[in-house]
Amino acid sequence: MWTLKRASNAFKDARSLLIANFAPSSSYKNPEIESAVIKATNHNNSRVDYRSAQLIFAWIRVSGHYIRPVLSALTTRMEKTRTWTVALKGLMLLHGVFSCKVPAIQKIGRLPFDLSNFKDRKPNLHQHEAFIRAYYTYLSKKSAFLMKYSDDTKEGTLRKGIKQKPKQSSMTQHLVWLENLQGLLDVLLEIKPQGEKMKNVLVLEAMNCIMLEIYEIYSRICNGIAAVLVRIYSIGKTEAGMAFSVLQKAAVQAEVLSRYVEFCRDFGVTKASESPKIVRIHKDDIQELEQIINRASSQQQMIPKEEEIKQ
Repeated sequence: MWTLKRASNAFKDARSLLIANFAPSSSYKNPEIESAVIKATNHNNSRVDYRSAQLIFAWIRVSGHYIRPVLSALTTRMEKTRTWTVALKGLMLLHGVFSCKVPAIQKIGRLPFDLSNFKDRKPNLHQHEAFIRAYYTYLSKKSAFLMKYSDDTKEGTLRKGIKQKPKQSSMTQHLVWLENLQGLLDVLLEIKPQGEKMKNVLVLEAMNCIMLEIYEIYSRICNGIAAVLVRIYSIGKTEAGMAFSVLQKAAVQAEVLSRYVEFCRDFGVTKASESPKIVRIHKDDIQELEQIINRASSQQQMIPKEEEIKQ
C-alpha cells in the first residue's frame, strides 16, 4: 500500500514536470523555474529537495525580475494541492524567498495564494492542517510588514525587512516599529506542531526555519528596546506610555518564548538546542519607566492653560 502511494505521488510530480516543460515562456511563465518549483515542492514527505530550492534563491538574488515567475509557479502549485506535504514545502520555499536580500521582495504585499483555510484531501490530518494555516498566516503578516515599511522611503524611514532599522526616525516611529515586530513574534509563536504523529523530517525542517526566524525577530526587538532605554529620560509622556506597553509586552513574550523553545527541544527541533539566551525585562526597568510617565503627567498638570493665563 505504501509503495503504491509513493508511486502515485511520484507520477503526479512527473506529470506536472512534463506539463511545465512544454508550457510556453512569458514574463510570468518560465519552464525552468516552474520545474524547479515543482521539484522543491514534491510529494515526498521524507526528504527536502534543497538543491532545487537553492537554485530558485540563486535566481532571485541575481535579479528581482525572477520573483514574478517564481511566485506564479508557486501559486499554481499551491492553488491545486490538497496535500499537506506539498503545501508545507511551498510555504518553506516562500519563507526562503523572503530571506533573499532583494529589494523587490518588499513589494510582494498581499500573497498571491491563500492557504488560510487549507484542508488536506485525507481525513484525520487536522493537526497538519492547523500547522499549515498558522505558517501561512505568519508569512502573510510578514509580507504585509515588509510592504508597509517599504512604502516609507519618501520620509526616509525605510526598514529594509526585519534586519535593518531606519537610519533616522522619531522615537514614536521606532516604538510603532517595535510594536509591529512584537505582533509578528506573537503570530510566529502560534506555529507549533501538535502530537507525535507530526514528528517527521519535513515538519522538523520547517520548525528549524521557524526557530531561526524567531531568533532574528526577538533579537531585533531586544536591540530596539535597548535603544529606547538609552533615551528613556528624554522622551515625552506619549512616547513613554508607548514604551511602557512595549516593555510590558516584551516581559510577557520572554516567558512565552521560553516555554516555546523548551517544547521545541523536547519535540526534537535541532535549532531549539542552539537557542541564544532569552533576555528578560527586569521589573525595575518597568517600574522606573512607570515613574517617568507619572512625573511627566504631574508636570503637565502644573503648566497653566492658555485661557487661565489670560484671566
